Amino acid sequence: MRRALMLGAGIALALSASAYFAFAEDAPKDNQGYTTPKTVVIDLSNEIPSMAGWQLRLRVLNIAPGGHIGLHSHKDRPAVVYFHQGTDVITNEDGTSKTFHSGDTTAEGVNTVHWHKNAGNDAVVIYTADLVKAPAK
Repeated sequence: MRRALMLGAGIALALSASAYFAFAEDAPKDNQGYTTPKTVVIDLSNEIPSMAGWQLRLRVLNIAPGGHIGLHSHKDRPAVVYFHQGTDVITNEDGTSKTFHSGDTTAEGVNTVHWHKNAGNDAVVIYTADLVKAPAK
């Protein structure tokens, strides 16, 4: 009985791992129908000396109907997001997903790895503010 339980647990683990890897391979790596029409950045080293090397960035992101933002990581780039328009399905690295609509908000911590897909007929419009490392001078 114990051996059967261990075998069953091993098979379940293998199946869930294969599902995870299948997702990682299937997630788009590119962007399609995605634009960033507005961006404003402030160099935080001039504002808060302990934040030298970092910028605070605010962007407007647009994803056209049927478009997507490919799989990406927020390592070294935590963000807060406001969904202004459209239906955005965000799928995480582990395959779980959540649908966001106008007025929704979320936070994307440094462990976030995900991708976005416009699942509606209207453009998705997102406002996002994030901390980013300043480009090398």
